Amino acid sequence: MWLPVLGLVIGVGIGLVSNVNIPPALSSYLSIAILASLDTVFGGIKASLEKNFDGFVFITGFFFNAIVAALLAYIGNQLSVDLYLAAVVAFGVRMFQNIAIIRRIMFNKVNHRHSDQSAADKPTS
Repeated sequence: MWLPVLGLVIGVGIGLVSNVNIPPALSSYLSIAILASLDTVFGGIKASLEKNFDGFVFITGFFFNAIVAALLAYIGNQLSVDLYLAAVVAFGVRMFQNIAIIRRIMFNKVNHRHSDQSAADKPTS
């Protein structure tokens, strides 16, 4: 679980420290690439909590999803069609599903620990 979280923290830190101005013409491509990357990060956290995280799948998915999403936005821009909306919907839905699964896993772990502790505190007769 540490690799996706570490990458997210480092990326946010670099973004806050650096003074990079994105031209308005490229902002839609960057925003969709960031959404795709965040989807991959939350998917990596979910996979880590489920104990089936694969670093190669995470890294390749991170870059592949970002590039494909930006390419889809570019093609849609060239055709004067809002194709980026398909990526926004797909990545947005998946991201929120992953967040819901992460929340459920974390809740179950806390609830399981609480029930184990309560059982240990009960006196046996």
